[in-house]
Amino acid sequence: MAASKNTEREAREARERLRRYNARQAVHQQQQTRRRRDNLFAIGAVVVVAALATTAQLFYFNGGPGTPTPAPSASASSTPEAETPQTNVGDVPDPSTAENRTWTGEMSLNDVQLGVQLDGTLAPQAVAAFVQSVQSGYYIDKTCHRLVASDSANLIQCGSADGTGATDPSFSFGPIENAAVGGVYPTASLAMARAGNDAYSNGRQFFIVLSPSALPDDSAGGYTVFGTITSGLDELIAQITSKGVEGGATDGAPVVPTRITALTIQ
Repeated sequence: MAASKNTEREAREARERLRRYNARQAVHQQQQTRRRRDNLFAIGAVVVVAALATTAQLFYFNGGPGTPTPAPSASASSTPEAETPQTNVGDVPDPSTAENRTWTGEMSLNDVQLGVQLDGTLAPQAVAAFVQSVQSGYYIDKTCHRLVASDSANLIQCGSADGTGATDPSFSFGPIENAAVGGVYPTASLAMARAGNDAYSNGRQFFIVLSPSALPDDSAGGYTVFGTITSGLDELIAQITSKGVEGGATDGAPVVPTRITALTIQ
């Protein structure tokens, strides 16, 4: 009988040890599963944040403010990028031709006539380049290929050589002049579009700010404000930009095809 009782006790103890072991294993397995799940969530969050950051950079001016499509571009790399040459390209006029002068003129987008004033004191290089392009007749019949109509930015971008927003490799200049303080560009600002992270990629593309717009600085800085629209902005909004972006997007070609039909500067 004693031997039988000892055997039963040992069997119970063995079963109890097995139960505790299985319980520990179950807890361990749950912890492992939870860790894997948390890691996946963490990785997913990092991917989403990175994607949003990249989208924001692309939105605010990779070629203009865009794209400048905004305007209204960035990625991490362990290899340092080559430094962008800080030099003008092409027949860029000397800033002295525009400095310390206020220029006035008129620009028509479709049938909308806009008053224009340029500030050669705050942005002499940009004004000199713009005036030269106006005098050469460059802008006539060029399109306004991009409209940004988001909660944070509202602008129309014009002057692309081919109507797609592509930059002109034969004409570019710097530096950035008179960028908005804090990255907020006031209504009616007339500013140079440029490629992302390149202070010497200003060219002939420009944008008109339709309402206060947040355009964050990139590694090169902000965007050169070289003038203002002094009249006609309400009509531009009513006839063209209020109609929105093709496909209901917030950044892209305007629903109303828009061209520069006249531009004079005195």
